[in-house]
Amino acid sequence: MFEKNLEIGYLLDFYGDVLSERKRTVLDYYYNDDLSLAEIAEEIGISRQGVRELIKKAGEELLFYEDKLGLAKRFQSAQMQAQQLLQMMESANVTGNIRAAAQELMETVKG
Repeated sequence: MFEKNLEIGYLLDFYGDVLSERKRTVLDYYYNDDLSLAEIAEEIGISRQGVRELIKKAGEELLFYEDKLGLAKRFQSAQMQAQQLLQMMESANVTGNIRAAAQELMETVKG
C-alpha cells in the first residue's frame, strides 16, 4: 500500500515552486486536497500508477532539496527558538519594546 509521507506535504510549502507544474499540481491534490490516486488520475488524465510514480518522484525531489538546502529544518528551528524566547520573556515579566519585538518575531516565523 502507498502511504502518505506528511513530511512531503510540509516540504511542498517550502520547495513547491521549483517543481514542474504537473508535479506540484499532483502533490497539491494529494496532500492538500486529500484526493485519492484514482481521483487525481481522472482529473489529470493518467493512470493511477502514473500518479503514484509522479508523487514518488516529486517527493524524492523535495527531499533532495531539503537535504541540500535545509530550509524547512531551519524554519522549524527558528519557530522553536522564537517560542522559547517569548516564553522566557513572559516568565521574566519583560515588557516594552523588547517584548514587542519578540512577539513580532514570533508572528513572522508562524507564517
